[in-house]
Amino acid sequence: MFKHLRKWFVTCFFGRSRRRARLVSKDGRCNIEFGNVEAQSRLIFFVDIWTTVLDLKWRYKMTIFITAFLGSWFFFGLLWYVVAYIHKDLPEFHPPANHTPCVEHINGLTSAFLFSLETQVTIGYGFRCVTEQCGTAIFLLIFQSILGVIINSFMCGAILAKISRPKKRAKTITFSKNAVISKRGGKLCLLIRVANLRKSLLIGSHIYGKLLRTTITPEGETIILDQININFVVDAGNENLFFISPLTIYHVIDHTSPFFHMAAETLPQQDFELVVFLDGTVESTSATCQVRTSYVPEEVLWGYRFAPIVSKTNWIYILLGSLACLSPCNYFASLSLSHLVL
Repeated sequence: MFKHLRKWFVTCFFGRSRRRARLVSKDGRCNIEFGNVEAQSRLIFFVDIWTTVLDLKWRYKMTIFITAFLGSWFFFGLLWYVVAYIHKDLPEFHPPANHTPCVEHINGLTSAFLFSLETQVTIGYGFRCVTEQCGTAIFLLIFQSILGVIINSFMCGAILAKISRPKKRAKTITFSKNAVISKRGGKLCLLIRVANLRKSLLIGSHIYGKLLRTTITPEGETIILDQININFVVDAGNENLFFISPLTIYHVIDHTSPFFHMAAETLPQQDFELVVFLDGTVESTSATCQVRTSYVPEEVLWGYRFAPIVSKTNWIYILLGSLACLSPCNYFASLSLSHLVL
């Protein structure tokens, strides 16, 4: 029992410290923070207020949504109360019987708030309404109606845009946990499996990758995040994928590939991150979405291949197993990639 507790303790507290840092997480989030950002630079986010609101988390967005409506109702309620106070329409001024108020039946701050609410959400006035007595009240009515439409359009549009963002569609595209290195079609390849969990397709989808690593130029300059293009293909090409079943994409490892001189023993010690991108258009909304994931050296398995998971029975295709199903290739042993290619 103590042995298992010790193993759990070491894994939870010390194993995490040895975990390799990622620029892109497995679910596609970019792990980057901007430090030493001046206050003036932060104002740029308010210039592009629409994107800023869309990128907010739901709890902050709903807080802004509720605050915007309640704040505008209360603010205009105060203005209606001020109009009634200046025109001496309130009961505390004891207006004469023939007195015509700016707004009928505003007796205090509460009734002014209710009139503001009824005006902005257009639910009907009941027995509270604007009269012809005050031009200020008529102008305030027009101004609140216009501003109310703007607030409704912006906030409801932001909620709708948040719900319909193609980012949620990208959650139903999943990559295999590991990449594998094996032979395919007589060529040495780096293989990744990707699956679409919905029946609706991605139109015009294509896939590509970036290898991120630290390099030193001949001039002695150190590039922390040097990006190298990694071309991925399927048997039918890398454009317009027919994404109805899980696909195995592969990168051919030849003398131009950055994986060419790696070996099974040295692969885990390599310092790189392979980021894979899948771009496509959502069939139902025509919105463009991008799916991302990344692989560090520990997640690239040498000498394995993906096991078949699609079965055909009575003209019905059934998916069996999961994307993580692997089978070993004993041929590879510990040869380097350059020896296998040659």
